[in-house]
Amino acid sequence: MLRAPAKVNLFLRVLGRRPDGFHEVQTLLQAIDLHDELSVQLGGDGVDLAVVGPEPCAPRENLAWRAAERFAAVTGLGEGVRIRLEKRIPAGAGLGGGSSDAGAVLRALCHLTHVDERDAAVTRIAAGLGADVPFFLSDSPLALATGRGDVLEPLEPLPEAHLVLSLPPVHVSTAWAYGELARARAGAGERGAPDTVPEAGSAALPGVPAPPRPRTWQEVMACMGNDFEAVVPRSTPEIARALDALREEGASAALLCGSGAASFGLFGDRAAAEAAAAILSDRLGWPCWTVRTLVDVTRPG
Repeated sequence: MLRAPAKVNLFLRVLGRRPDGFHEVQTLLQAIDLHDELSVQLGGDGVDLAVVGPEPCAPRENLAWRAAERFAAVTGLGEGVRIRLEKRIPAGAGLGGGSSDAGAVLRALCHLTHVDERDAAVTRIAAGLGADVPFFLSDSPLALATGRGDVLEPLEPLPEAHLVLSLPPVHVSTAWAYGELARARAGAGERGAPDTVPEAGSAALPGVPAPPRPRTWQEVMACMGNDFEAVVPRSTPEIARALDALREEGASAALLCGSGAASFGLFGDRAAAEAAAAILSDRLGWPCWTVRTLVDVTRPG
């Protein structure tokens, strides 16, 4: 079995719209020990995907299926691919579950076919599947992501930390969140980020500070923030309640995961996180789980 970990965003800045229609972002991605499990085998014809657990889309729309299909087409794979996927990461939560499944499938197929994961064709497949997929294909549990989220700079892992995830029973559309943020900024006449990015993938943007590269959790806390918190919590009361409750139960910082709906709080140790998770699950009426940040990524083999 191969583990496909979830992620949280330790900070997330949404900048201007790129010529390709996507937004330029700056975000710090941290893998956590909440994970889906997959087995990937060669054999049969075409791609066969069996999903255990909640699955909100048809098999051919699943990113794991699409990753296998694209890999086979690009590499000329002469065999079918059989995937069994056990879902544990909630969909629509901002935790990157679908992207992680796709990254895990690509890693497994590279291992089975003796293709280097760093091969340009494989990295293009990952970027084409979604902005977070290159992170889950990489070796690093911590990375600065720029561009539309697919340009990675792996960073030295941070020490293990304990988080509480709040998982309200709501779904947040990423497209909706970007639209709401654009409307809010236009209405406020905000000039803190450019309306457009002059060149897709620009390494330096006029008037935009370089993204931080924290080396300690203290430095992380100094730069934590998520631009979607300007719009998502006020439109989704459950998320606003979760963020307030995490802080009230002693989180040293609390933040939205991606565009939501999950949020997380940072706690000083495992015991404090477990105590807070139990209280918050009862108080909020939906699951709150204790998770750890990862300091390495398990590879197939």
